Amino acid sequence: MRIIKIKMGIAFFLVLTLLSCSKDGGSSSSDPVIVLGTPFASNASSITDNSFTANWVVVPEAESYLIDVSTSNNFSNFVTGYNALEKTGTTAEVMGLSPGVSYFYRVRAKQGNEVTNNSNIITVTTTGNQPEDPTYLKVKANALPNPFYVGVAVKANQLTDGSSYDAVLKNEFSSITAEYEMKMNPISTGSGSYSWDAADKIVNYGNDNGINVHGHALVWHNAVPDWLSNFSGTDAEFALEVKKYITDVVTRYAGKIKSWDVVNEAVDDNGNMRSTIFLQKMGANYIKDCYQWARDAANAAGDTNLLLFYNDYATSTNIPKQNKMFTIVDDLMTSNLIDGVGFQMHNTYLSPTKEQIETDINRAVALGLKIHVSELDIQVNQNNDITYLTEERSLAQKEKYKEIVKIYNALPDANKYALTVWGFKDNESWIPYSTDLNHPGNDWPLLYDNKFELKEAHTGFLEGLD
Repeated sequence: MRIIKIKMGIAFFLVLTLLSCSKDGGSSSSDPVIVLGTPFASNASSITDNSFTANWVVVPEAESYLIDVSTSNNFSNFVTGYNALEKTGTTAEVMGLSPGVSYFYRVRAKQGNEVTNNSNIITVTTTGNQPEDPTYLKVKANALPNPFYVGVAVKANQLTDGSSYDAVLKNEFSSITAEYEMKMNPISTGSGSYSWDAADKIVNYGNDNGINVHGHALVWHNAVPDWLSNFSGTDAEFALEVKKYITDVVTRYAGKIKSWDVVNEAVDDNGNMRSTIFLQKMGANYIKDCYQWARDAANAAGDTNLLLFYNDYATSTNIPKQNKMFTIVDDLMTSNLIDGVGFQMHNTYLSPTKEQIETDINRAVALGLKIHVSELDIQVNQNNDITYLTEERSLAQKEKYKEIVKIYNALPDANKYALTVWGFKDNESWIPYSTDLNHPGNDWPLLYDNKFELKEAHTGFLEGLD
């Protein structure tokens, strides 16, 4: 114990000697090293439309602090005047900001030439509403004398608050359509048995964020659940199952979904009624029956404003198919069972022509129906002759998007409903390597590339709104 006490006494003496040398101006080589602590940033205060006060905890050894303020959380760009702005206190007034914008700040402590690492990052959103950016599709469409919905096809797993999809959707689009998850196959698990999770998420997301929801689709031959495909009851019982499904789905979403594609793609490529299980078991009148059940369900639920659409593809270039589709439409109109037509528009950069599109759409306009360009994408590699999106094809695609948007924008106000792009990013499109479409290779058919960066096609869409 005595030895330990002696050693502690010697250590204490050495410390006192060092401090004494420091006070008396002794050699700097014997001065103790002062380690600056990294500051801790705390929440902002006094937040207004154009300013806030940044705050941080004092670091005793610090002579001053350096504050950074940015509009990005990786500080890739700085608010003017706030890149390593030096302050002597523990607050900084950050001014000259925009309303309704999220900003980020961080702090470093400084003594002489020594500067610490960055503090934690604080996020602060100024009050007020940010002016809407006219380079966003829906913003420009909403500013038109006769605005219309700008839509996009979605998957339920994309609709997470704060995701890249969520940010793009809320900025750019005013309507959503389920790409697949609101068709019969994923919803109906048995007679009167349903899986609602994905459909509910899509509908609730739209309703919660003030975004229109278009229902797609109640009856489609490629989305028949196994239990119904293998149904062993009578044809009359089969029809009752279809009626029950339509009634239950329309009733569940009454007042939450503004429009439905009731029957999808009922005409084959030869211009005949497609030989589906619905036609085989329910007869030639099955389409009108489905629309009647949808209308009855909506009315019974108090939704007397529900819009019912027929939806199909390739009607601009396939005249027999176009004629048959309008035969169906005419028949539905005699019973007041249809409000609009969905023209899918899975086009290429070469086809259809402007005149073919206008002729097709104007047949529905002449009937007083709503027009939904329902599944728009534009292929640039339908013959698999390029391995990347060339500038030539990119510009051609831009012009085709511009053309279809201009055609739609020129429609009478009473006939406009929505123009929906079929997906977000090129690499998530259904087009590349599609066996259904007989598309042999890659393609880049949408408004955003694989990295979610805007393409010239997006500019073409905007220019079409001029």
